Amino acid sequence: MRGSYLLVMELKNDEVISVGKLGEINFNKGYYVYTGSALNGLDQRIQRHLRKHKKTHWHIDYFLKQTNIIDAFYKENKTREECIIARKFEKELISVPDFGCSDCTCKSHLFYGSYKEIMNTIDNLEMKQYMINAKS
Repeated sequence: MRGSYLLVMELKNDEVISVGKLGEINFNKGYYVYTGSALNGLDQRIQRHLRKHKKTHWHIDYFLKQTNIIDAFYKENKTREECIIARKFEKELISVPDFGCSDCTCKSHLFYGSYKEIMNTIDNLEMKQYMINAKS
């Protein structure tokens, strides 16, 4: 299965997190959504993000050490749609500059907002809910 995915996460406390080459970033406690794509194994990519113990490779790996994934969504497609999805979140939420977008021209692939704002935006994306409890 190929496509794009979203991770909805909760950060329980304000944190300063070292994010690879981005350095230390101040994160406010609350809700975040990350958009990514996996054109060679969507299920495997989401499962990797759900694991607590893994090699730190992407920006999101650093962030996930401090957060809990509370929901995930996916959309099957053969082309990368993560940047299209990121632009929709950018209109509604606060961007974390340069996060997760070193291979594109987006401002960010990680966004901060209220749970309601995040879910309202997701509702308009025609994505399916990924059953994280059944998989993890």
